[in-house]
Amino acid sequence: MASVFEYAPAPESRSVVDIAPSYGLFIDGEFAEAADGKVFKTVSPSTEEVLSEVAQAGEADVDRAVRAARKAFEKWSALPGSERAKYLFRIARIIQERSRELAVLETLDNGKPIKETRDADLPLVAAHFFYYAGWADKLDHAGFGTNPRPLGVAGQVIPWNFPLLMLAWKIAPALATGNTVVLKPAETTPLSALFFADICRQAGLPKGVVNILPGYGDAGAALVAHPDVNKVAFTGSTAVGKEIARTVAGTRKKLTLELGGKGANIVFDDAPIDQAVEGIVTGIFFNQGQVCCAGSRLLVQESIQEELLESLKRRLSTLRLGDPLDKNTDIGAINSAEQLARITALAEQGEAEGAERWSPACELPTSGYWFAPTLFTNVTQAHTIARDEIFGPVLSVLTFRTPDEAVAKANNTQYGLSAGIWTEKGSRILAVANKLRAGVVWSNTFNKFDPTSPFGGYKESGFGREGGRHGLEAYLDV
Repeated sequence: MASVFEYAPAPESRSVVDIAPSYGLFIDGEFAEAADGKVFKTVSPSTEEVLSEVAQAGEADVDRAVRAARKAFEKWSALPGSERAKYLFRIARIIQERSRELAVLETLDNGKPIKETRDADLPLVAAHFFYYAGWADKLDHAGFGTNPRPLGVAGQVIPWNFPLLMLAWKIAPALATGNTVVLKPAETTPLSALFFADICRQAGLPKGVVNILPGYGDAGAALVAHPDVNKVAFTGSTAVGKEIARTVAGTRKKLTLELGGKGANIVFDDAPIDQAVEGIVTGIFFNQGQVCCAGSRLLVQESIQEELLESLKRRLSTLRLGDPLDKNTDIGAINSAEQLARITALAEQGEAEGAERWSPACELPTSGYWFAPTLFTNVTQAHTIARDEIFGPVLSVLTFRTPDEAVAKANNTQYGLSAGIWTEKGSRILAVANKLRAGVVWSNTFNKFDPTSPFGGYKESGFGREGGRHGLEAYLDV
């Protein structure tokens, strides 16, 4: 994109990661072929290059992995918390040691910029394992009664937008509390989970404690429905989350769902404009907008709308879209052709319904899956782009006059995952935040995460919390 500066290419080296031609399923501490021999290819979204061929798990593989996890549970759950903590600390340190390798791998397989995987994803991954390692021998003091017990086998299904980070959110508290795990990564981003399997072996984790099953939706459905799974954790779309809720209804399985969102980023007339613009950009264009808690609705007070939009458009014109491995890149590739088609269709629908579309001058690469940062104005609450989760770099701008109107518009959604407030008045932050029906509310910032802080939503954004002390409860029989 246009810029007053010229940036020389600064590519991260691919040589730091060695991707094998093929990978198996990780069951009972060993890599193995799928029972039916099926495989699938994983491609790099930025180039459409095939990265590797991966074994595709089926129902028989799910059963084999759950049996391995059940067998390992007896000894793993009997270990003192201080002993389990040693394994978690070891995993965290190995992640730190291999962080450059893992960051490059995540960028290749997911399409997000290297500066995001390097500076955000990997530090948070290690931090989650460090944090829950600290809890492993203190569960009696977590506020869930004396001697809280693990549930058993946890079946976990994670999405493609933060593959390794979502793995850490799920596996770290499960292991700390004495559970064993069968995890299914997304079919478009299986590689970092398989590298994590190698880290488990490197850390000496007992066989069967962690099992990784790459595959498609049928493998996830089989895992959720397996009668010997005690806990189900899912991050992904609301539609799939509803299916999972129906599947586990009537069983004794414990369930947490972290689903879609349509976060409102509210900017009041006393907000510092330049700071708010940076927060808006972070809120919707981080990871190409492929974030469940993205600030995809901008609610701006009418009196500053013109000034803020002028500043926002100027800032968007400086963003750099291109090679995700280049350290200067701000906007990477969309994760898949399927996701690109969905974003494109919803953006076209926004235009058809009368919203005004704007994108900065932007040359898209000829190969791969790309979508330019997009801004819609003249948007009403009736527009599809203001209601549906797009999961892409598309921002809908609405206006308000009073705080009450801002709250009403922010809450006018089937989702309830996140929101942001921009104002210099602390009293206004507290007053508005208390009225917002969102699981996470940021003030004068956006998309800030910490392993000590719980994360989760209301309404169709799911239920349960991950992270912090609250994240332990989901894996304990309390």
